[in-house]
This record gives sequence, structure tokens and C-alpha cells, in this order.
Amino acid sequence: MKADSWSGDFDLDIGRFREQTAIHSDLRLRELELGGAPLRAALLFVEGLSDKEFIDRHLIRMLMKGRFEPPVTAEYVKNRILSVGALTERLSASGWLAKTLSGHTALLIEGIPEIFLIDTVHAGKRAPQEPESEGLVRGPRIGFNESLSDNTAMLRMSGENESLVISKRTVGRRVKRELAVAYMSDIVDPELLREVHRRLDRIDLDDLPESGYVEQLIEDNRLSPFQQAQNTERPDRVVAALLEGRVALLLDGTPFALIVPVTLSMLLQSPEDYYERWLPVSFIRILRFVSVAVSMLLPSIYIAFISFNPGLIPTKLAVTIIETRTGVPFPAYIEAVFMEIAIEVLREAGLRLPKPIGPAMGIVGGLIIGEAAVQAGFISPILVIVVAATAITSFTIPSYSAGITFRYLRFFAMLAAALFGLFGVVMFLLLIGSHLVKLKSFGVPYLSPAVPYRLSDWKDLLVRLPTAAMKKRPRILNPKDPTRGG
Repeated sequence: MKADSWSGDFDLDIGRFREQTAIHSDLRLRELELGGAPLRAALLFVEGLSDKEFIDRHLIRMLMKGRFEPPVTAEYVKNRILSVGALTERLSASGWLAKTLSGHTALLIEGIPEIFLIDTVHAGKRAPQEPESEGLVRGPRIGFNESLSDNTAMLRMSGENESLVISKRTVGRRVKRELAVAYMSDIVDPELLREVHRRLDRIDLDDLPESGYVEQLIEDNRLSPFQQAQNTERPDRVVAALLEGRVALLLDGTPFALIVPVTLSMLLQSPEDYYERWLPVSFIRILRFVSVAVSMLLPSIYIAFISFNPGLIPTKLAVTIIETRTGVPFPAYIEAVFMEIAIEVLREAGLRLPKPIGPAMGIVGGLIIGEAAVQAGFISPILVIVVAATAITSFTIPSYSAGITFRYLRFFAMLAAALFGLFGVVMFLLLIGSHLVKLKSFGVPYLSPAVPYRLSDWKDLLVRLPTAAMKKRPRILNPKDPTRGG
């Protein structure tokens, strides 16, 4: 007998059971005798994680009250006795414990030199709810939860589709988790799919508790401030991306799926853009793009005008600003940084506090700090308006992760304005623009379809044309089937 194989000798194998599980106090070992046959058996499962009711009704009762007819072989047990859907046989005496500790039940029967692993996982699951990070007025009210099987089922529930492929693999060196790769087999570019699997193969980490780990390990440029994979809790957004020829990654234990490749315009679009009529949606989308620019650049433009280029301000407005700044002891840059940091601290505090008091604290705290600072003469009233407008416009960004990027880039723009005025703001924009032009996500230019210029894909960029006019999939993705139909 090999050291890494089962012997079929019940006493010897059950001794190995006890030896390998001695340190795990939450494992339960249940020994019993088979009904109708003078053979012993043992069940090993994790208390609380394995479904005890299922084990009692479908395993213990079946084994004790069933009528076993000799000879009892592995094929006989598998085909005639165990009426379970998910069953794995393990000839090796190594590797079975990890499966058992993850919720499977191990079954050992005297005389059979192998072990049966039965899927009895019964972990508490959160019911599908509307995603809090991607709220919509019109659209599906369902989001992913922390169960991978539930999440893949939600993709299947989107409609009958034979081309939807969900391929699962295991990631993590010590804590192993399942990761699913979803794509449309008759649409996705095979080269893109190979690249996704190649990058996933390179992942070598003890544990990947959240899809954010995967995102950081597979991105093209790890030094870039911009995310190169879109995270979402919405099944409808994932399905829409798959139908364009993209690939989705779903990790067990997190409700956030990843979509690759991603472009900057995708991060500024909302699923609701496609549920409403195209004219109002196009107006809202343009407003959103303008708001992003305002949220990133407004404080820096204020600093540049006040400190370096006051001659560019209309005379009446300049007089008003001078009057409001009378007595302020700090330069424009210092007071702007102070207020922006205060707003960011309040925003972060509002997120970490309990939900009933978080929003109230943010609003009241902002009003109190702003009013007190103006009354004390530390900042000017015009800056309060600038900071408030900046904060409000930043809320229009649909992606929270993208919003974080634009928020901290704002501080670099303010520093450039404080050093060089409007020239510094322009240089900052040129630097960011040159970086975005070179940045790619899985080989797809980050600014596409604007750069490289593809007029055929502009129908869903700044404006969204009528649905009937969008019959072509993005050319930059090189889909097998370039036509949506209709």
C-alpha cells in the first residue's frame, strides 16, 4: 500500500482520519454500520458549515437503513446507494481534508480503498438585494451576493443562451477559492480570452479574499492611478459587457464582479443610460462628463485665478472676490487644501459610521465646519461655494472606484496651480492626457473609441444614439460576431 492511498482496512483508515483531523475541533466524526451488511462506515463533516439536516436524512439514514448487497464496491455505492448530485471520489489520502474543511462530507466505507466527498456546504447566504453602490431609478433591483454559485445562476437567469460559458478555476495557494471566468463563446475574441487566462495563471498568493486582489494582480499598469478593470455588483451590467465581447471574472466570497477590458468612458456610464430614451440620456451623460471635469479642476482653477491670473477674472467679479477675501490670513492654496481635506474626512467618516447617522453627520459636519471657518475669517465664502460645487459634481460619477481616482487627482491639480498658475493646470492636463493615451486594459486603449479614433463607435460615447442605430459591437474588442442583430 502506498503511503498516500487508502487501504480499505477500516481500522487503519479511520486511524488516519483521526490523526489528520486531531487539531480541528470543529470536525465531527460519526461512525456507523451499514444496513444489511457487516461493514463499518464513517462520516466526517464540519459542524456549522456542513448541512447537518441533509447529512442526517440523506446520508446517515440511507447508510444505516439501506439494504446493502455484497460485494460492496465503490461503483455499487456510487450508483445504487448515494442519491446525491455532487459526488467526488478520491483515491489519494492527501488533499481530501481541504475539501472537508470547506464544507464537504467525507465518507469512508470498510473494504473500499477510496474516499467519497459529498457536497454538503450549507453556509449562510445573503439574499440578492439591490446594489447599494450602483443605485438606479429604473432598472433591475437585483445584485450579486457572496456566493459564487448564486452569482453564476443570476447570469444564467438573464435568458436562454447556449453561448454563455462559465469556466471555473481555483485560486489561492493556502486559502483556495473558486473563480469563474464568464464570456460569450461566439462573440469574445479568442486572443483576449487567452490573455485573461494567462494573467490568472500568474497569480500566486496565499489568499484572494476579494476581487480587488485579482484586479490589482492582472492589470496592465500597476503604477497608474486609473483602474483597469471595472467592478460591479449588477448582473445586468455584466451581461451587457459580455454581449459586447468582454470577459467577466467572479470570485467566491465577494459580490463584486470584474469586467475586462475597460475604457474610461465605461466608468462614466450608468446602466440606466440604456433603459431610458436616448435624448434625455444623452443630455445627462454630457452633464456627467462636464461634472467630472469640474470636480477635478474647479479648485485648481480657483487657485490659479486668485494667486497668479487675477487679470482674467471679470472686474466686478474680481472686486467681489477681493472683498470676501479681506482678512483671510492664508493664501488661496492653503485654504483650498484645508477645505478639501475637511470634506474628504467628512466623507470617509460618513461611510464608516452606522448608516442611520452617517449621512446626517456628513451634512451637519460640513455646514458647521464651513460656517465656523467663514465666521472665524479662516476661509472666504467664495471658496465654500467652490468646494461645495466640487463635492456635488463628484457624486455624479457612477463608479465609486473611479470617483476615488478623480478625487485624489484633484489635489495634484491644486498643487500644480499653486506652483505655476493656469500654466500648471494645463501641464497637469497634458500629463494626465498623455498617460491615458498610452494606458491600455488587456491590450485595448483606455481612451477608445476616442483614441484611436473610431467614428463608428462614437454612437455610444458622449451621446447615446437610439438603440436601433447601435447594431455594431465595439470594433476595438475584435468580436467574432460584430453585429448585434436587428
